[in-house]
Amino acid sequence: MARYKDVDSGTKLLAVDLGLQLLPGTFEHALSHLIDHELDLSHFDAHYRNDDTGSKAYPPAMLLKVVLFAYSQGIVSSRAIERACRDHVTFMALSGDSTPHFTTIADFVSGREKDIVQVFSAVLAICLRQGLIGQEMFAIDGVKLPSNASKGKSGTRAEFQRQLAKLEAAAAAMLQRHREQDNKPIEPDLHSKEQQRLESLQREASNLKQWLARHPDRKGPSGSIRKSNRTDNESAKMATSKGVIQGYTGVAAVDARHQVIVEAQAHGTGSEQELLLPMVEGMKEVIKERSLLTVDAGYHSEKNLQALEAQGIDALVADNELRRRDERFATQSRHQQGADPLHDKSHKEKHAALYEPADFTYDPENRTCICPAGKALQRSGTHQDKRGYVGDRFRGSDKQCQQCPLRKRCLRNPDKPAGRQVTFFRDKAPAPQSATARMKRKIDSPEGRRRYGRRFATVEPVFANIRHNKRLNRFTLRGRRKVDAQWKLYCIVHNIEKLMNYGNMTWKT
Repeated sequence: MARYKDVDSGTKLLAVDLGLQLLPGTFEHALSHLIDHELDLSHFDAHYRNDDTGSKAYPPAMLLKVVLFAYSQGIVSSRAIERACRDHVTFMALSGDSTPHFTTIADFVSGREKDIVQVFSAVLAICLRQGLIGQEMFAIDGVKLPSNASKGKSGTRAEFQRQLAKLEAAAAAMLQRHREQDNKPIEPDLHSKEQQRLESLQREASNLKQWLARHPDRKGPSGSIRKSNRTDNESAKMATSKGVIQGYTGVAAVDARHQVIVEAQAHGTGSEQELLLPMVEGMKEVIKERSLLTVDAGYHSEKNLQALEAQGIDALVADNELRRRDERFATQSRHQQGADPLHDKSHKEKHAALYEPADFTYDPENRTCICPAGKALQRSGTHQDKRGYVGDRFRGSDKQCQQCPLRKRCLRNPDKPAGRQVTFFRDKAPAPQSATARMKRKIDSPEGRRRYGRRFATVEPVFANIRHNKRLNRFTLRGRRKVDAQWKLYCIVHNIEKLMNYGNMTWKT
């Protein structure tokens, strides 16, 4: 029988050169090289006031290495990062065998928003210098992720005020019941539980009252009331394919050459139309005259298209009817899941009880109309609907309709003396040329379809890398600025991987 040497993977005391643990060609080696030799992190120094007194702080370069490498491995929790610095040899090599406390790591991630923005810009500048950004086509898209906020504590001020009234009423009723039972024997355990419940209701009501006093109504760009959230008022309740979440939208603008993220922002709104212009403003340093923006239908609006035209930006912005007009999507229904025949909730076709325009005889040449009773109706002018279609309007005389035996089948309110009205639409009235119409012609052209077709393959793999490979399934911070910084950290990880794979840098060993 063959014999083999024992392999012991247990605890050992070894003399290890930590620098040699960062193998060339790995992400951690590229990360360490960039931070040590390419990035200027002096702007972090402004946060520290220990020049003469106080204990020494952990170097921002070390903390940045540890956090970015942890995010690349799908580790987000500051406690888990601290544990990895204590137990994992790669983290030891990046941290110099120091073990920063999890509160230090959490404060670095949540309290250095402006510095993280500068790091993102510095890495992007290196990508541009290395020729990884073509600046010919950019694709903009976003992903909705839950945040560290309770969906159950979301609502309008009116809903919170009703909730407050219920809490106060419940607390008052319980307090009154306690007073009525003061002279009666009560089980000690039951009494303590009711007392805890009463204190909980009073505490919740007090917190809710204080929150209402500090926070006014949230309003959207159109002036409509938006729901607030008591745990993170800058987050938003938004609908996704997997249900309604309380969170943020992480938006990224991606260059087509090597899928480098040139701009990243996180916003507490599910309305993508509001996010296009802020993204374009953040990209103004990389957009050139030859650059093309490709954006999906969620960001489409007449206002956005007019703003892009005013800035002279070449863009292809899809509308909601793009796929209906494109013959390439004519067979897309075959790939969709069919309805469950045992769970069919579709509305059955209903036959109209009243006469419809199809029951009237309309002569478009002579512009006359005969009702189902054989009477000629009088033409009362033309009518244009909201979609711009123009048609002839006809009306029966009040006297004629009152004596008609078919009155109950012709009028919704046969008791009223008014006669029947009916309109036959012909053509669409010529409308003033809009930015949407110009964009439709542009994107429906063969060249527009070819160029827009690159959007999906440019931006979607980026979200697949961040969400699947890096396992970003939720934001762990609260507040838009902090969530924005965390989103940028993940985008920095993505861009460093692009530098490692496609850059021409000399990685020092």
